[in-house]
Amino acid sequence: MTTMTTRRAAALHSSRSSSLLGRLLAMQSLYRQRRALNRLDSAALKDLGLSRAEAQTEATRPIWDAPNHWTS
Repeated sequence: MTTMTTRRAAALHSSRSSSLLGRLLAMQSLYRQRRALNRLDSAALKDLGLSRAEAQTEATRPIWDAPNHWTS
C-alpha cells in the first residue's frame, strides 16, 4: 500500500462514521488490498509469512467480510 493510500485510509478511518460513503470507500479499499495481496509473488508472500493458498483465500473473501477491528 502506498503512502498516499495509507494517509487517505487513515483520514477516512478518522472521519468515517456510519455513513454510506465511508463504508463504500472502506469496502473499495479492502477490495483493492486483497487483489494486490493475490498478485504478490512467492518471495513477497514468504516475507509476509503467508502461503499462496492463504493469500488466495484472503483475496477471494467477499468485501463485506472484514475483521471487526478494521470496521470500528
